[in-house]
Amino acid sequence: MSNYSMHILVCGGTGCKSANSDKIIENLEKHLAAQNMTDQVQILKTGCFGFCEKGPIVKILPDNTFYVQVQPEDAQELIEEHIVKGRKVERLLYEDPETNKRISDSQKMDFYKKQIRIALRNCGVIDPDNLDEYIARDGYQAIGKVLTSMTPKEVIEVIKASGLRGRGGGGFPTGLKWQFASQYQNDVKYVVCNADEGDPGAFMDRSILEGDPHSVVEAMTICGYAIGASNGRVYIRAEYPLAIKRLQKAIDDAREYGLLGNDILGSGFNFDIKLTYGAGAFVCGEETSLIHSMEGERGEPTTKPPFPAESGFWGKPTNVNNVETFANVPVIILKGSDWFTKIGTEKSKGTKVFALAGAINNVGLIEVPMGTTLREVIYDIGGGIKGGKKFKAVQTGGPSGGCLTEKDLDTPIDFDNLLAKGSMMGSGGMIVMSEDDCMVAMAKFYLEFSVEESCGKCTPCRVGTRRLLEILELITSGKGKMEHIDELKRLCRVIKDTALCGLGQAAPNPVLSTLEAFEDEYIAHIVDKRCPAGQCKDLLKYYILPDKCIGCTACTRVCPTQAITGERKKPHVIDVEKCIKCGACIEKCRFGAIVKK
Repeated sequence: MSNYSMHILVCGGTGCKSANSDKIIENLEKHLAAQNMTDQVQILKTGCFGFCEKGPIVKILPDNTFYVQVQPEDAQELIEEHIVKGRKVERLLYEDPETNKRISDSQKMDFYKKQIRIALRNCGVIDPDNLDEYIARDGYQAIGKVLTSMTPKEVIEVIKASGLRGRGGGGFPTGLKWQFASQYQNDVKYVVCNADEGDPGAFMDRSILEGDPHSVVEAMTICGYAIGASNGRVYIRAEYPLAIKRLQKAIDDAREYGLLGNDILGSGFNFDIKLTYGAGAFVCGEETSLIHSMEGERGEPTTKPPFPAESGFWGKPTNVNNVETFANVPVIILKGSDWFTKIGTEKSKGTKVFALAGAINNVGLIEVPMGTTLREVIYDIGGGIKGGKKFKAVQTGGPSGGCLTEKDLDTPIDFDNLLAKGSMMGSGGMIVMSEDDCMVAMAKFYLEFSVEESCGKCTPCRVGTRRLLEILELITSGKGKMEHIDELKRLCRVIKDTALCGLGQAAPNPVLSTLEAFEDEYIAHIVDKRCPAGQCKDLLKYYILPDKCIGCTACTRVCPTQAITGERKKPHVIDVEKCIKCGACIEKCRFGAIVKK
């Protein structure tokens, strides 16, 4: 990279690729060639920058100019103005919504100010397909240190001392897990990376694999050395084609460089990695289900013990960690456990990656120190609620988590605090909801997911979640009864106490948390046959306000059932029996004359 005076970094993550970032690169290359500057300026396709709301993103170094929402047709102006003439393209710079000022340096943006990137340290910085760039960022230094100057026991002690806990949802101490796997003697052991990211709205692991696959390859190799394993497997969902492609290239390149395979770095240690594809079953995020799926069996959980550390893949001692957990390992080895323990809280060390989504201004991928409050994430980093709406709740932990409300906004985010509030960290999905969101409908959405994804092995999950969903469907369609609330609570407790695996036990959490914080909404659906948020279609009725309707007939022209009638230039009316509540009339009306309630 030192041969170039400037570098143009273009986001090559899935989100930006879908928004034509490949075409942006193509156009940049074409216009750069037209200026005869290809030997002076390097164009790199990187991983995700995190600020997905403002993608596609282009960053120019060395001045760290951060361009947002770049389109392919902007490439010529970027080359001619910024690269040739040294003038920033103001219209493509990020505009601060508070000050309305353009900001060119990403480090001065509120979205990045409170972030500390450890797991995401190379995403948006290097070309994930170029091993040399990973090496230039201290890549494979950790495995070199481990193989030349540390015993397996010393490696495990460093990970234990760091306080690193599993980032896949359970939060089990990583070093302790490695220690258990190391204690069981066998001729064959396995290191498994869980890349089966199934939570709705979650894209943390995918982004790490797309932007920094070598960090996972290196960490798995370190783990293999620590526990005495020579075989690695990455269980990755087949719906992640870009992550699969980049990870496979990373594995092939590492093998070619002598960083995987036999006699790694001349140390006598052998370790190699293969990919296994999952079909997208949520339950396969649970480690025993994952292992069964890898063996070609149905992805169903089994009771523990034995734990995978004793009898896992093909009955051999197996260590399972998720992508984000592994991504932290090389840095901990290089910088030491003391460095890592200074970040985070007493019982939750380091940082956590979250996929911030929903009714939030700054949708994206963030990494914050453990102990950062929900308020800081939602308002400082996330930029507050879209459209100036009022915050209502935030769902952490996906289908297994729960809803936290305004009273919880100053809760420091860590494993124990979220559990104490009736939610959980999960793998890192964080969905924000506004006053326009119906909490009963939200609980129903997650139950639909849980019912669809239940493996069906145990009755509490297979039948219990189905019954929960049936009750929620009755309530949201106006057929609910007050006794249904007690039935929901009772059934939730039974499922939590009796389901076979952690996913089934956590399935009732969205229902319980919304009942606790928003029982009045359930009652409104049941008693008043009304959805306070105006989201449950069966309980809605559309009305035209006579004092606002000017009789322009725009609504009548788009109504698919001819439910709207009236004379031109006079107030119209809606026949509620004919109305199918499609919302076309509200979208067309320019005078705010149509309401739903």
